[in-house]
Amino acid sequence: MRLTPLDPWIAAKVGQDGGRADRLAIEAYQLEKLRETLRLVRARSAFYGHHLAAAPQELANLTGLDHFPFTTADDIRDRPLQFLCVSQGEINRVVTLSSSGTTGQPKRLYFTAGDQESTLDFFHVGMSTLVGPGDRVLILLPCETPGGVGDLLATALERLGAVGLRHGPVRDVAKTLEVMIREGANSLVGIPTQVLALARYRDENCRRVPLQLKSALLTTDYVPPAIVAAVEGAWGCQVYNHYGMTEMGLGGGVECQARRGYHLREADLYVEIVDPETGQRLPEGEQGEVVFTTLTRRGMPLIRYRTRDISRFLPGPCPCGTVLKTLARVRERIRGRVELPGELGLTMADLDDALFPLEGVLDFQAALSRDARGVLLDLDVQVLPPVASEGLFGLEQALSSLPAIRRARELGLYVSLRSSPGKGHPASGPGKRAIVSDSSPQERAGSDEPVR
Repeated sequence: MRLTPLDPWIAAKVGQDGGRADRLAIEAYQLEKLRETLRLVRARSAFYGHHLAAAPQELANLTGLDHFPFTTADDIRDRPLQFLCVSQGEINRVVTLSSSGTTGQPKRLYFTAGDQESTLDFFHVGMSTLVGPGDRVLILLPCETPGGVGDLLATALERLGAVGLRHGPVRDVAKTLEVMIREGANSLVGIPTQVLALARYRDENCRRVPLQLKSALLTTDYVPPAIVAAVEGAWGCQVYNHYGMTEMGLGGGVECQARRGYHLREADLYVEIVDPETGQRLPEGEQGEVVFTTLTRRGMPLIRYRTRDISRFLPGPCPCGTVLKTLARVRERIRGRVELPGELGLTMADLDDALFPLEGVLDFQAALSRDARGVLLDLDVQVLPPVASEGLFGLEQALSSLPAIRRARELGLYVSLRSSPGKGHPASGPGKRAIVSDSSPQERAGSDEPVR
């Protein structure tokens, strides 16, 4: 098994000789960069000048960051320009995210050219995990905006000696498959449910489109194991997961060949796991909220930013041999869990893991509502036409495999289940899928989706 390419890359960034990362050297570098960042934001950021007023003036060690306050998404929504540590003339890229918060205001994130170069550097090295010179990579992410994620990824692939084929999100499955064949793509980067639709597509004669890929990278949302299995089975490729968000500078971490979790860009981000209720830092192995601090960001640094993602650091060394930490795959978000009768919790990932193993399922939308009659879980499932003609029996069985659904039904939950044949136009786009709940309007399908 090959060592993650992030290991020697980070070793070089932290000033090590010898080409292999060392844990103590990484942490010494992180401490120094944290001190630099804290000095920068106290001097230049109007928000942090006030927000950190009561925090310690000196950072003695990494755990000393526990005494600093968190930054939240609402902080960014309320006063984004107060975060800036440079003049607006030095900002090279502004990303606006539609709101999933309580205020309805969008989030705006600001990046200098140097900040974007750091993202390019990470994409360049991270993509070398799965592709190399000469490979042709279809980019199924937004590509139209200069400096956007698809544009940066294409540029990074060029640096690697590969070809980034700019396509954009899948709008028509058959046409995208035609592009893959015509352009000779042997790898792709895309949204999990959209890539699944490509992998499960059948032509008018119910035949698969013959394709053979070497690799695929899935990003923007939770990747159910069933989607990985379906894509690998259809195309004979290896599927990797990427973790990131705009607040991180788009890139956060990527799986190595062990494919058991993400190795993080630890020279650019300091990541903690905290108890979402108390805010206390949690030890390795315990699950909590992912919190990060930027180490090299100059335009809009963030201190202890609460992501709302739930994960943990996997204990023990990675089979690839790196000393880099491994963040477990993010499966759940805070407030992404809805409450069923009996105070039973249900997440979109629970539904994903139940429904996507059915070979004909392409995507689905879920909504929970309450009225005088009780609690209704409404599911609209897009399926391949052969499955649609067979009725709902398999879908009903899959749902009943979830203990929370079974018990909640005994306590009065009503489930409305509909299936419709997929029309070759994916239902989900960029953004995180979620169960829409009338009691939790802040969590909705497509939350945190870029609007421009």
